[in-house]
Amino acid sequence: MNLFKSESSGHAKLPETRKILINKIQSQKFKNNSISTGKYTILTFLPIFLYEQFRKYANIFFLTIGLLQQIPGISPTGRYVTLVPFLVILAITALKELIEDFKRHLADRKINDSKVKTLRNESWEEISWKDVCVGDLVMVMSDKYFPADLVLLASSEEEAQCYIETANLDGETNLKIRTANVISKHIKDVQGLSNFSGEVEAEGPNKNLYDFTGNITKEGGETMPVGPSEILLRGSKLRNTKWIFGIAVYTGAESKLMMNSTKAPLKQSTVEKVMNYQIIFLFLILVTISLISSGVNKIQFTNDEDHTYITTEPNAGNNFFLNFLTFFILYNNLIPISLLVSLEMVRVFQALFIDNDEEMHYVDKSLGIDTFAVAKTSNLNEELGQIKYVFSDKTGTLTRNIMVFKKCSIAGVVYDVDQETSLMNESMRDFMVLMSICHTVVPEKAEDGSIHYNASSPDEKALVEGAALYNYTFISKTSDSVTIKNHLNELETFEVLAVIEFTSTRKRMSVVVRTPEGKIKVYIKGADNVILERVGNQTSQNRHQGKTLEHLDNFAREGLRTLCLGVSDISDQDFSDWSKKWKQATTSLIDREKEIEIVANLIEGNLTLIGATAIEDKLQEHVPETIEKLLIADIHVWMLTGDKQITAENIAKSCRLHKDGTELVDISDDVPTQVRTKITDKLTFIKQYGRVGHNNDLTLIIDGKSLSHAMEEDIRNDFIQLCTSCKAVICCRVSPLQKAEVVQLVSKFTGAITLAIGDGANDVAMIQKASVGVGVSGNEGLQAVNSADFAIGQFSYLSRLLFVHGAWNYSRISKVILYSFYKNITLYIIELWFAIYSYWSGQVIYERWTIGMFNIMFTSLPPLALGIFDKTCSAETRESNPALYKTSQNSELFNIKMFWLWIGTAIYHSVLLFWIPMLAMETGISWSSGHSDGYLILGNTVYSLVVIVTCLKAGLVMENWTWFSHLSIWGSIALWFLFLVVYSSLWPSVKFVASNMAGLFMILFSSPVFWALLLLVPVVVLFADCTATYAGLTLWPSDTDKKRKEEKNKKNFPSDPNQCEAPEQLQMQASKVIYSNKNQETVIVKKETNDHYSFRGGRVANGDGENKHERPSK
Repeated sequence: MNLFKSESSGHAKLPETRKILINKIQSQKFKNNSISTGKYTILTFLPIFLYEQFRKYANIFFLTIGLLQQIPGISPTGRYVTLVPFLVILAITALKELIEDFKRHLADRKINDSKVKTLRNESWEEISWKDVCVGDLVMVMSDKYFPADLVLLASSEEEAQCYIETANLDGETNLKIRTANVISKHIKDVQGLSNFSGEVEAEGPNKNLYDFTGNITKEGGETMPVGPSEILLRGSKLRNTKWIFGIAVYTGAESKLMMNSTKAPLKQSTVEKVMNYQIIFLFLILVTISLISSGVNKIQFTNDEDHTYITTEPNAGNNFFLNFLTFFILYNNLIPISLLVSLEMVRVFQALFIDNDEEMHYVDKSLGIDTFAVAKTSNLNEELGQIKYVFSDKTGTLTRNIMVFKKCSIAGVVYDVDQETSLMNESMRDFMVLMSICHTVVPEKAEDGSIHYNASSPDEKALVEGAALYNYTFISKTSDSVTIKNHLNELETFEVLAVIEFTSTRKRMSVVVRTPEGKIKVYIKGADNVILERVGNQTSQNRHQGKTLEHLDNFAREGLRTLCLGVSDISDQDFSDWSKKWKQATTSLIDREKEIEIVANLIEGNLTLIGATAIEDKLQEHVPETIEKLLIADIHVWMLTGDKQITAENIAKSCRLHKDGTELVDISDDVPTQVRTKITDKLTFIKQYGRVGHNNDLTLIIDGKSLSHAMEEDIRNDFIQLCTSCKAVICCRVSPLQKAEVVQLVSKFTGAITLAIGDGANDVAMIQKASVGVGVSGNEGLQAVNSADFAIGQFSYLSRLLFVHGAWNYSRISKVILYSFYKNITLYIIELWFAIYSYWSGQVIYERWTIGMFNIMFTSLPPLALGIFDKTCSAETRESNPALYKTSQNSELFNIKMFWLWIGTAIYHSVLLFWIPMLAMETGISWSSGHSDGYLILGNTVYSLVVIVTCLKAGLVMENWTWFSHLSIWGSIALWFLFLVVYSSLWPSVKFVASNMAGLFMILFSSPVFWALLLLVPVVVLFADCTATYAGLTLWPSDTDKKRKEEKNKKNFPSDPNQCEAPEQLQMQASKVIYSNKNQETVIVKKETNDHYSFRGGRVANGDGENKHERPSK
């Protein structure tokens, strides 16, 4: 009976594969190796830039207004009042784009002009990278980057291996090993390379960094598979190897590095979405009042009230459409032209504050880490203040991802690392051999003879180091052998016949070797559920399974990561039969991974269970305190992990995600119908008490298999309803795809703002699906960070990112938007009131250029002061009182109610600001110079009052006064009066402007009525606002108001400095300092002491007092 009967379809060719001839002219044309990361060229800049800008509705609106103003007799405000400011803003944006793109082109040119040696006419010729073509044979020297994606043909090392660093691709700084194909590994000089001919067949260009499917065929020889272990990707660097020979297979835009240089999914903040709806609503209001105004004008005309002296245009009063356009232009400034610019500036500064916050500066000298938080996009700053759900990975996010081998179970017996084992039986020997040879670790010998291990997976490194603790030391490896030193201090070399690598789907790794005794063995390690289902039925194979399972549970309860280990013996005949299928599968260009899985299953069965390993991955500093704060802030925390259930449960307890008094709702089950029953029963129970969707004191736990059943269409909604009714959710044994599906489903079902945080490549999909993605700079590379919207050094910084920066940013952005609407409506709705007295003719009350200057000069600074420096409470208060976060989380500062409150306030203010001066100036006055009080006297009086009132209103809502706040308010008011004096003095010296404003400031300043209004009106207008603010603070204070009052009292009446601080305050301070006790080393980290902004080295820093705190090593 053949044990290895396969359903493999074997080798086939894909039409999209490419054939690359070696040392011959290529039969097809490929892309060149020149790269361009710029957005524009000289020819494409204008069309692309204009297309990008006019995708924004606001820009289309203002361009339309500007064009309408060019129609003679239509615009009441002049032809250039809107167009000039709009073009200035557009020009500034274009200049910024050009500068940024010019920098990209300079960087591209530097890369394209780099040099590399290429084989030309049997000798090496140095050419630019941009001239490298597919099929070129290149020589790359040590510490140089690879110019294109290469297939490794040979190297200076005896076994044709080389070491590479892939930090530019995935952020991992540990060295990786690559081995040349057996067909070409013998080549050592230019002569041998020149005489080598054949072809490489490769899959089409794709963005998968970790897979490659291809074959190499020597002319007249056999075909051998080429996989990821033989590929040298552009962006990688050659290390610890003198030189390599390679053939270019993908160049330029088709290289994997460039194909991965795509933009992250475009995310838009909830506040911005609401703002867009509000702008649309204001547009509808604009259309409505324009229709009303032109309608009234039409009614008056039909009532034979034809005042022909108002305009020189024939039949102007009879043309409803032209009148509509006139009023549409007149009222267009209800939508603030400066809002988008103000928001961009504010967000840039907010991002700088995040980037330079010393409290989120992570330093760990033992690991060589020194990193600040990074805001990779500023568009989502305010979104941080509204998070309702946090989805977190475990390993490397909640834990350190620094693995330490702690103990193991061998043949039913537990061994600790400090336990001596003098007797080595066969099971123990197999166990140690497996740990020391079944891995992808790369040994690196130091000058003193010691060996340092480089590994892409911290787990693998821990296992190899664990084997060394029992005197089984991994020494070296080649493409076809592994050498170890055993407990007798003897070298043993194992011939590697096949390596079946670990994937997230397989969850296991196998190596087929021939032992020094000549036996063929399969060594396999993997997740317990994967290995146990492959254990044979004979007593000798599963004798220790019961004890091992018991030990696995004990390890998991201690929060340790576990793996199961197995072995099987294979006869020479069976291996011979299997290796043919293996060769066929590994050279397949159609579904190679699937073919390998089919063939691997044939040999990865009938195992003998030899034991299990337990690795410790400690929690990061202050994770429990951080999660506790998140829960207090009414944030639902979900932990999504690939660990087994009992491990996940114990980690959840240790990090305070699940507390002993909280009910644990376990809906995991092997039977799909039972999963459904558990969901419906628990949901029905919660519904009886009307608690669905509330933050109930429940923790739900589910495994990946049960999750797939719970996510089915007919039960999905019930499952999400149940999950969102729990304070915490733990999903264990989940795949990266399941993580992303869970995040997407919760976001869609609840409509809430979600945050996903992770540190590895398996978290990228989840991070991109969430409203906000946060990457942790950990030991699994930078893929999560590169895909995220924000990056932090430690999970504990998440509390500061949300409670401090998030809450501040939300409050600031909300005030900027609402204040911008308010000030524009206050000024420009007065045109509507004036229309009542101007016979609905469209006459403006203000001088035309002052209309445009209102947003650009006289009220541009208050929004910036609100958006950059305003804050409700200090950082310390917000971090120590997470419940304050609920204000921003529940959108209490920016919603329909607040929008209408500000609009109503603007209308109320405009009524007073117009009619009080109107009534005061009802009686005409003549000055000795002969001037009378025309419409511009009234207009500039009203304008002056509007500038004063709107600036003071900004001060009224401002909760943190800085020097810039004072400058923005008092400086803006002073700037208007200075402008009035200068502008009124220009004519007749400057004849093309201000002819109707000549000497106006003298007329105004000599009028007692003007000065009386200047003192009286702001008091009358803002009296109601001041009263409402005072009543709110004294009669109905919010939690934030109470904390602000406490802060003020502490500032005014400081406590005794000698008095001992409360324990919780001490704990709070300790939670802000990062320590590393690795190697008994103390890490000193700068700590914020003053809660205001300063500039550090030309960069904005959140705190200007810097004290150094240190904690003695244990």
